[in-house]
Amino acid sequence: MELDRRLLLAHCAAHALSMAAGLLAVVPMALSGSAFKGRCALFSSGYWTTKDPGEVIGQQGDVSYLVVRQWGPPAACQLATFVGIFTVLYGAAQGWRSLFYLHGRHDDTLFSSFLTVLLSVCVLFLSGGASVILSLGLVSWCDTVTDHNRQPYSCAESQSVPLYLDVNTSSFYTELSLAQAALWAVTALWLAQSILAFLRLYHSHSQHIGRPCRPREKELLLEQSVSDAGSPTPPHPPATPTIFV
Repeated sequence: MELDRRLLLAHCAAHALSMAAGLLAVVPMALSGSAFKGRCALFSSGYWTTKDPGEVIGQQGDVSYLVVRQWGPPAACQLATFVGIFTVLYGAAQGWRSLFYLHGRHDDTLFSSFLTVLLSVCVLFLSGGASVILSLGLVSWCDTVTDHNRQPYSCAESQSVPLYLDVNTSSFYTELSLAQAALWAVTALWLAQSILAFLRLYHSHSQHIGRPCRPREKELLLEQSVSDAGSPTPPHPPATPTIFV
C-alpha cells in the first residue's frame, strides 16, 4: 500500500475516534447543564453551614447543608461543549473527505494540506486548554462539596448525599468525570491528527517538488538511449600473433 493511502487511512481512523470522543464529552456536559438548570458547577464557590433551614428544605431541626456563594462562569462549561461539538462536526466532514480521497486515489492540494495542519494545531491548543479548565474546575467544585476534605465522604460519594440545593446533584461527578476523560482523549486525538496532517503535507510537498523533475529526467534518458543506439560500435583491434622461440 502506498504511503499516501496509509496516511489517509490513519487520518480517517483518527477522525472516527475523535467523533466518538467528542460525543462522550458533549452528552455528559449537556446532562450536567440540564441538571444544574443552566448553571456551571466548575469553579463554583460556597460553604457548609449548620442551621435550621425551616421551610427552605421542609425539615425540622439542625441540618448541615451547602450554600453556593457564586456559581462558576458559564464560559468554563461552554468551552468544553464547543470543543466537543466542533470535534464531532469536523471529524464527520474530514472523515467523509478522507473516504472520498481513498476512493478517488488522490489527496489534498498543497495549500489545503497546509490549512489542515494550521487548523489542527489551533484546535489542539484549544482542546488542551478546555481540558485543563475542566479538570481544574472539577477539582474546585469537589473542594467546595467536600469542604476541602473536611466532610466524611469523597467527591464521588457526595452524589448520594443531600446537598439541599435547588439543582439535581445525584450524578454530577459521573457526568463531569466522563466529560473530563473524553475531553483529554479529544486532545490526544487532535495531537495525532496534527502529526498526520503534517506528514501528509510533507508527502504532498515532496511530490510537488519531485514532479517537475520527472519529465526532464525522462527526456535525458531517452536522449541517452537514442545516442547509444545511433553510435557505431568501434571495431576490436586484430590480435597480434605470438611467436614462440
